[in-house]
Amino acid sequence: MATSTVSKKGSEAAPALTDFYINGAWVAPAKAKTFDVINPANEQPVAKISLGSAADVDQAVAAARAAFASYSQTTKDERIALLERILDVYKRRYEEMAEAITTEMGAPKKFSYHAQAECGSGHLAQAIEALKTYEFEERMGNSIVRKEPVGVCAFITPWNWPINQIACKVAPALAMGCTMVLKPSEVAPLSAHLFAEILDEAGVPPGVFNLIDGDGITVGAALAAHPDVDMVSFTGSTRAGIEVAKAAADTVKRVAQELGGKSPNIILEDADFERAVKSGVRSCFSNSGQSCNAPTRMLVPRAKLAEAQAIAKAVAEKTVVGDPLAEGTHLGPVVSELQYTRIQKLINKAIEEGTELVSGGPGKPDGLQTGYYVKPTVFGNVNNDMTIAREEVFGPVLAILPYDDEADAIRIANDTEYGLSGYVQSGDKVHARRVAEQLRTGMVHINGANGDYAAPFGGYKKSGNGREWGVYGFEDFVEVKALMGLD
Repeated sequence: MATSTVSKKGSEAAPALTDFYINGAWVAPAKAKTFDVINPANEQPVAKISLGSAADVDQAVAAARAAFASYSQTTKDERIALLERILDVYKRRYEEMAEAITTEMGAPKKFSYHAQAECGSGHLAQAIEALKTYEFEERMGNSIVRKEPVGVCAFITPWNWPINQIACKVAPALAMGCTMVLKPSEVAPLSAHLFAEILDEAGVPPGVFNLIDGDGITVGAALAAHPDVDMVSFTGSTRAGIEVAKAAADTVKRVAQELGGKSPNIILEDADFERAVKSGVRSCFSNSGQSCNAPTRMLVPRAKLAEAQAIAKAVAEKTVVGDPLAEGTHLGPVVSELQYTRIQKLINKAIEEGTELVSGGPGKPDGLQTGYYVKPTVFGNVNNDMTIAREEVFGPVLAILPYDDEADAIRIANDTEYGLSGYVQSGDKVHARRVAEQLRTGMVHINGANGDYAAPFGGYKKSGNGREWGVYGFEDFVEVKALMGLD
């Protein structure tokens, strides 16, 4: 993928990435303003997109508003059939999606194929299955309670798991009968453009799905504040999420947010210790640490701190950082120079605060001076008051914290402004559950369990509100209406 996505019809030229998808067609922006998409592995431009304006937002929202009247009245069977067509086209273009993600945000090609791109098909398939048994009406008392589509939705999505965050919003919105405008990250827009092509080929009616590229302060803010947008779903930093909520407040629209995290990973005394530490380090480093739910704070019994640090050091030193297209690469670059610089500042801050550097550290790995590569880094004997334990790094950086007893571990785990995810390792699932139930987080992974497309994804506190994924992901896209007096 160089300057455009691969054409869906083979011989026909693909749409220019400088166009937006509005009302079922690729259209030029109201004002020309281009932006280079940079491949983080080699720091070279791979595409140009346009940065939209408020005028483009008005056009896209108007298209979504006009389409809502008819699409909101489609039947459940019609929407199931539509989602099935989308999934079929997605599967056909799956390899293109994986390639796009590797190009735009640097994920190793195997990881893009088996994890990143798979999220798109996973969310579509789960939405189809959940919709088949979803009830839009039920009797309560003497009334009938209906669930109706919330209306026009604005989606503002990030670069770190690009198609995951797009699909987990678009699929339930389509399932519930909503129309929408998507603003993907301008840093990683290639997968979003390809997804728009997939929806177009699958026959999504004009105006139901619209795509505009742009930055947050212009397009994102205009979408959040737009009086004809009924609901905003935002995934990104807590700082940006607060601004989205403020922009949306004047029009009293619904706002759903999936924000930052600083997830604790409690390794209990009865855990398979070596296995738990190894898997915890790998999970923290996965996707170059660019996951909001990454287990970035590892909590270990104080008597086992030195052992944990030695195990973590060995894992970090065996982690291969390099070209995402090369075989054997575990971690690619982080997404941008801005992100690389921020991670370096936090690593240096941890050293300045006296944290024990176990492995890695500032600077780029040997032989990787071009590209935004970060050394897999482990800090040991961390105090929960230190910056590295408080702030989300969004890079391959692990903090290991000692605890005195189980109550102390739970206290440390909950001592954060975030509450997205938690992790508990134990040889006894009953014991693990007892600890998990005390964590103030929206999700808890027990003994390294993977995410579940059927289970709700979201957090407590400054990690956001609302839930995505599965049937719980439907609820943000419906209004509830009571019909009384029909007996």
